[in-house]
Amino acid sequence: MTELFDCTDPEQRATGLASAVSALKGGRLVVLPTDTVYGIGADAFDSEAVAALLSAKGRGRDMPVPVLVGSWHTIDGLVYTVPRAARELIEAFWPGALSLVVRQAPSLQWDLGDAHGTVMLRMPLHPVAIELLREVGPMAVSSANISGRPAALTAADARAQLGDLVEVYLDSGPSEQQAASTIVDLTGVHPKILRTGPVGADAVAEVLGVNAESLLTD
Repeated sequence: MTELFDCTDPEQRATGLASAVSALKGGRLVVLPTDTVYGIGADAFDSEAVAALLSAKGRGRDMPVPVLVGSWHTIDGLVYTVPRAARELIEAFWPGALSLVVRQAPSLQWDLGDAHGTVMLRMPLHPVAIELLREVGPMAVSSANISGRPAALTAADARAQLGDLVEVYLDSGPSEQQAASTIVDLTGVHPKILRTGPVGADAVAEVLGVNAESLLTD
């Protein structure tokens, strides 16, 4: 049965987080608030749960699921080698609205879709999300909407689209940024911005010591 918890109420927040942890460990899906938009999440290491997430969104394996982490240090176990550029951007913008595409550690036993040895990582700037991530570990999280429809900015938006496909909805009020994260690809010779968002190209360029134009062109 689907449950929604008001995380602005301390008692409901504690109960909701416990329910979300139980659901995730049981291979089920949850909706959680982040600083950008609401996300639909699963245990990143549960391939059946990740497949259920893709199915719930109506999304194919050609669009692999990003991973949210609860601390900077988590990425050291997920990435083959952490590029210098990644560490600089993490120090500047995490937790926050910047996602990084990097080469994953080849030993990882997960299936996020057809990611071709890469993974997109982010540490969100939201206390409910961070608390959940620190309890369950890395989560496969995508925007909480049916593919092709607007991203959910509230838990009610997400529930209207995803309904009973999700077991637990954590409601923390409207998303702060109300826009998906900026994505920077660090898997090539030069960093590239794949999607512009709350963190602007000029801010990324300043941290990396490059021209903003070079981040936006092939």
